Amino acid sequence: MKAKKEDKPLREGYTTGSCATAATKAALLSLITGEVQKEATIKLPMGRIVTFSMEQCEVKENMGFAEIIKDAGDDPDATHGARIQSTVTWKDTPGIELDGGVGVGRVTKPGLPVPVGEAAINPVPRKMLYRVAEEVLKEHGSNRGIKIIISVPDGEEMAKKTLNGRLGILGGISILGTRGIVVPFSTAAYKASIVQAISVAKTSGCDHLVITTGGRSEKYGMKEYPDLPEEAFVEMGDFVGFTLKQCKRQGIKHVSMVGMMGKFSKVAQGVMMVHSKSAPVDFNFLADIAERVGGDEELLESIRNANTASQVGDFMVERNLPHFFDSLCENCCRSGLREVGGGMKIETSLYTFKGAFLGKAVYDER
Repeated sequence: MKAKKEDKPLREGYTTGSCATAATKAALLSLITGEVQKEATIKLPMGRIVTFSMEQCEVKENMGFAEIIKDAGDDPDATHGARIQSTVTWKDTPGIELDGGVGVGRVTKPGLPVPVGEAAINPVPRKMLYRVAEEVLKEHGSNRGIKIIISVPDGEEMAKKTLNGRLGILGGISILGTRGIVVPFSTAAYKASIVQAISVAKTSGCDHLVITTGGRSEKYGMKEYPDLPEEAFVEMGDFVGFTLKQCKRQGIKHVSMVGMMGKFSKVAQGVMMVHSKSAPVDFNFLADIAERVGGDEELLESIRNANTASQVGDFMVERNLPHFFDSLCENCCRSGLREVGGGMKIETSLYTFKGAFLGKAVYDER
């Protein structure tokens, strides 16, 4: 029997947002200085300083252009190898204008973090792009206005491998990223890290763990449970069922789940692996909950035709039906207890993408 090879550490990559920002810095610098830029150094949202090499860079009298080939590291990313381009031109009016060009999708349905009609450049990459442009202009003493166009020549084809079409993002990919890096998605490695994190928490004396779907929900969980030590917070990613089972296996009797509408809508309906491709949100299920808390037929129809679970949450806030969120959290708790066969206390807290508290439920079967 062959000895099993040790897994090599998976190589991180960079988001489309980071690539677009670095390309924009090179394009703008070339426009201002008249010199072609071979590389550009930017600060990622997570605080890391990274230098990107340009695949192409051109400069004309009124235009700077740069291209970066996206490296997603060892992540099986649909946009790995994408040509992320930025074209920067002078404007007659002051200010910075940002838009998407060829291969960058356009938002056609509500419920996403970008308004309908705008290019699918998410909030964090937008902030990065504006900030780097402002910094470069200031450093070179320029108060002229510029227009930035982000393009991805093969983006429309790449988008067919994503959920963009179903979400109403048409014509290309989205420019994404909240931390600036792509953390490789390896099921075995990720599960191993969850087991290890629970073990560390247990060893540190934690008897109450907070499990979250990512860094953003972890931040909200830390605000909700400020007295818990850092070890008590475990990022479970999409592996809800696996994480709950590991908690029970390692003797953790009290678990709080913290997350947002998209993934917890799936947990509420009993889906314990909540990756975007594992199961769609069941809008009929959400409409049934809304009906139980007093939603009228017009609202129920809106929910059944919604674009995202987040949009459903917006509907419920607008109609002032907070019991919807408590009911959803109750369903999450019941799903969790069913998954582990009881014997635990499970809490579920639900937040918006921006951190507004929506609802909570607690079930104790210890």
